[in-house]
Amino acid sequence: MLTDQDRIFTNLYGMHERTLKGARARGHWDGTAGIIAKGRDWIIDEMKKSGLRGRGGAGFPTGLKWSFMPKESDGRPHYLVINADESEPGTCKDREIMRHDPHTLIEGALIAGFAMGAHASYIYIRGEYIREREALQAAIDEAYDAGLLGADAAGSGWDFDLYLHHGAGAYICGEETALLESLEGKKGMPRMKPPFPAGAGLYGCPTTVNNVESIAVVPTILRRGGDWFAGFGRPNNAGTKIFAVSGHVNSPCVVEESMSISLRELLDRHCGGVRGGWGNLKAVIPGGSSVPLLPASLCDDAIMDFDWLREQKSGLGTAAVIVMDQSTDLIKAIWRLASFYKHESCGQCTPCREGTGWMMRVMDRLVRGEAEIEEIDMLFDISRQVEGHTICALGDAAAWPIQGLIRHFRDEIEDRIKARKSGRASAVAAE
Repeated sequence: MLTDQDRIFTNLYGMHERTLKGARARGHWDGTAGIIAKGRDWIIDEMKKSGLRGRGGAGFPTGLKWSFMPKESDGRPHYLVINADESEPGTCKDREIMRHDPHTLIEGALIAGFAMGAHASYIYIRGEYIREREALQAAIDEAYDAGLLGADAAGSGWDFDLYLHHGAGAYICGEETALLESLEGKKGMPRMKPPFPAGAGLYGCPTTVNNVESIAVVPTILRRGGDWFAGFGRPNNAGTKIFAVSGHVNSPCVVEESMSISLRELLDRHCGGVRGGWGNLKAVIPGGSSVPLLPASLCDDAIMDFDWLREQKSGLGTAAVIVMDQSTDLIKAIWRLASFYKHESCGQCTPCREGTGWMMRVMDRLVRGEAEIEEIDMLFDISRQVEGHTICALGDAAAWPIQGLIRHFRDEIEDRIKARKSGRASAVAAE
């Protein structure tokens, strides 16, 4: 269990002041110029040592990602872009950082920007986040007034400007290259890679795109040392992590915990347990709506980190844990996600544009039991044709929840179809 002195986000619940004065009282903006004075190589080496993997879902090593940026400028400016487009259903961790502890993000942006040779950074914030935008903009204004941003930022000798850009509320703009297109004023549609953003990103210049949480933990890691951060969690799954737990628990919450905590400890310690007791658990989506669910039988031993969940054909994603008890109509729940992905597909790639709608319509009939049993295999087969055949991961995100449902709850789908055929209406979902 994580102790209070090891928590990076000490104002996650807004109990203290989110102002610059409050942030400084909690240890932020302390010796920032000294960290920058140690140089880019030292910062990137410490980040590699820390074992931090991207907190936006993909889990790519952060230090390694930074090291892809060109060491010397070829005349083009470098950019840091921070992805605050938190649109994954069930995910609400970055919101708490921006609302209650925004200076962790601003200080992290300055240090990360310096480490990759960027004099400018853009925070792309989700369209629906109105109050979060106001809190973050107020914190940015405070930082400028105090000389922590702008020319000679924080007395470091590095000029650094930070801009807040408000999106219009499109899920696809959470994908890093679609985000860059949107920032440039174009339609939010993913780009083909290569070139990767580190070679040609925003305005065709070297760019790194990082998640809010990935950037906000940077100053604390560098103050306490990469080895300190690497001391939490299993090897290759290092550090502390913000988990957002919703659904059928007694006390839904957002909490910072150690990586590799067991799912049961997370739910029992911080959420008051599953509604109706652990035996009432039916399934858990461990990492936001795009990862396959885990049935209750796997939840007893579940470990909340990248590798364990990947071994179970699921994923940690954004660590948004959605808990479902025995009262849940799982087929209808997965249909609702299929409907979301169909709505949010940008339509650029044929497998996703056509496949998401096709999968949603089959799921619609499965909810009512108006299908043939052979269609379950056909749906699984189509989901495999969408997965991995699109420019970005939205095709995967649409396919995986359906694959998880069929993998673990096929009998429930079959029972509903049989019940419909035999006229047992009680076994069919509510219309």
